[in-house]
Amino acid sequence: MPNAAAERIPPLERTLPALLVRQAALYGDRILFRAGDVAWRYADMPGVAARSAGRLLAAGVAAGDRVAIMSGNRAEFLELFLGCAWMGAIAVPVNVASRGPQLQHVLDNSGARLLVVEPGLAAALATVDLGALTVWRIEALPPAGGNVPPVAAGPGDTVAILYTSGTTGPSKGVCCPQAQMLWWGFNTAALLGVGPGDVLCTTLPLFHTNALNTFYQALLHGATMVVERRFSASRFWQAMAQSGASVTYLLGAMVPILLSRPVAAEERAHRVRIALAPGVPAQFHEAFTERTGVRLLDGYGSTETNFVIGTTIEHQRPGTMGPVAPGFEAQVVDALDNPLPDGTPGELVLRAEAPFAFATGYWGMPEKTVEAWRNLRFHTGDRVVRDADGYFRFVDRMKDAIRRRGENISAYEVEQVLLAHPQVANAAVFPVRADMAEDEVMAAVVPAEGGAPAPEELIAHCTRLLPYFAVPRYLEFADALPVTENGKVRKYVLIERGVTAATWDRTRGL
Repeated sequence: MPNAAAERIPPLERTLPALLVRQAALYGDRILFRAGDVAWRYADMPGVAARSAGRLLAAGVAAGDRVAIMSGNRAEFLELFLGCAWMGAIAVPVNVASRGPQLQHVLDNSGARLLVVEPGLAAALATVDLGALTVWRIEALPPAGGNVPPVAAGPGDTVAILYTSGTTGPSKGVCCPQAQMLWWGFNTAALLGVGPGDVLCTTLPLFHTNALNTFYQALLHGATMVVERRFSASRFWQAMAQSGASVTYLLGAMVPILLSRPVAAEERAHRVRIALAPGVPAQFHEAFTERTGVRLLDGYGSTETNFVIGTTIEHQRPGTMGPVAPGFEAQVVDALDNPLPDGTPGELVLRAEAPFAFATGYWGMPEKTVEAWRNLRFHTGDRVVRDADGYFRFVDRMKDAIRRRGENISAYEVEQVLLAHPQVANAAVFPVRADMAEDEVMAAVVPAEGGAPAPEELIAHCTRLLPYFAVPRYLEFADALPVTENGKVRKYVLIERGVTAATWDRTRGL
């Protein structure tokens, strides 16, 4: 059965406006959210949301309109997110590293009516055509409006569109319904053991599912969420100590990065007991816990789904993601969706028991929605193995996506930027293994007639139009790319070949 605590909330109240009112009555003066000098009590939250909604309404934003928010971790981000939910608009968090074609696609695909931007991102806006889009600076928002009543939202109404990297095409806008976010909060908190009095400190960006999930974990359990501006390895433990954190959040490469630093007393001068740390290789778990006292919880979820696979820390086995969580169904299938026996790698497909516990589809991409949810199960594109005891192990990604420093990168989008350079005739982008835990981006480039561009020039072109994390580290020029009989690039050949003596590495200039 799904989470019992969530079941006690009537289905029609599984919306953010209803939760803000409900939890304000339960926890009153307790601090829910802290970012920098801003601290909001539970009792403050309905008013914060209502006044933010009033500001949007006064500007002509209506229920169903999309509001793009391009900002780092600051209180105004959450204020706008809550205001959208309160009056029925749809928040569209935008990765602050977005540039050029990627940012243009997000704005065009979402049909955003308003874009709210943090200082320092003017250069990003210069790479796109804003058209008639209204732009607000987040540090100079119009005055807050009067308190407006909450919209009569339903659990299946879209509260946010979160863009996740495309695999063979542009990024897809994941339509996250109100109830999905509630289930994220309940299910994640259950495995982390979150309760009243916990302090949940995140250095991850609010425009990602992980940090938004952290807010719901706190809201639903009487805990406090503390938001740091960004992840800094040099001051991570100081931030944990200053915030009083008992729970924190790490991704893949962040753990080996922290372990690569000199041992310091501050690594033990905190009260963090556990970190949600999906994708951290098994060999780092014990070393991290012995050194810092923090236990690492693995698991599986995606922007489209929920915390579907995982278990409590006492039952975790490093190297596995865990068993399927209550309330979900997970199968390993072949190319025709037939179940495979235990021990056989195949695609992971998922289904939820509770209504609207998963995303409802991709915004403006009905054909992609049907493809991903065919046969009434969500197809993850991830290759996994189910062991005989029910624990799942991640094998690799079947999709043409690259994972680097906690970010999903669309190979297609990087290729389109490379192909826009006049001296590039063809390009293929693919992952190669990094020194840490994830991937580095490599591009094989076929020069146009007239000769290849200088590697530094091509990287500068990419840096102007791509998020920093998507800019290739490795470049290799070739006369042709390996292709199939019908002309498709055989990327597995490139991946197997990897870095060679002819590869240029931008970190070394070789």
